[in-house]
Amino acid sequence: MTPVMAIARRELRSYFVTPMAYVFLVIFLVLAGILTFYAGDFYERGVADLQPFFAMHPWLYLILAPAVSMRMWAEEAKGGTLELLLTLPVNLHEAMLGKFLAAWLFLGLALVLTFPLWLTVNYLGSPDNGVILAGYLGSWLMAGAFLAIGACLSALTQSQVVAFILTMMVCVLLILAGQPQVLDFFHGALPRKLVSGVAQLSMLRHFEAIARGVLDVRDLVYFLLTILAWLLAGILVLDLKRVR
Repeated sequence: MTPVMAIARRELRSYFVTPMAYVFLVIFLVLAGILTFYAGDFYERGVADLQPFFAMHPWLYLILAPAVSMRMWAEEAKGGTLELLLTLPVNLHEAMLGKFLAAWLFLGLALVLTFPLWLTVNYLGSPDNGVILAGYLGSWLMAGAFLAIGACLSALTQSQVVAFILTMMVCVLLILAGQPQVLDFFHGALPRKLVSGVAQLSMLRHFEAIARGVLDVRDLVYFLLTILAWLLAGILVLDLKRVR
């Protein structure tokens, strides 16, 4: 794990060399607060929980996660440092895991900085802090899934803009996969089992279950397998580039 942690430290440090990290953190915190209190009707609901806060996370990550992940490999390829990295005594899976962990820890830091909302809801009432903790866990797992998708698609192209758009498109599809309108569209064209399979791919469905405090093993496995599958796909893409 030493090469992985070395790469993760290097990547995480690079975020804070430029103002980019601070800009992302401020945008995340400001948007999370505005959406929670205004779009989520935090006060008007009269319920001491953070469900309005967590309900906004998929849409926040839809913008911020691709923005963080788009530079992982596209920047290396455009700057000509990808070939140099691939010649170092570091395995592809170590490089991929190190870059992914740095981005995941960065978004984890953004989540931790939302603790004033947790303090606020505890001041206003007596929430179930176990449910809130589960919501934070689900949010972090969903952020990891989005970042893994972005890491794979960033390896496909030299353009950060293209990587951003592709990641956003895939994430939108995974969020909307379980929506009734989408399932109704497939009902007439696909067998019932396939439609049920499409519903199971919904990232929103699995996240909402965890955010309600239901820690089902199937939901946890879904996120972990999603992260693993996309990271392995990204490693395969990089391996093909190295062969060529």
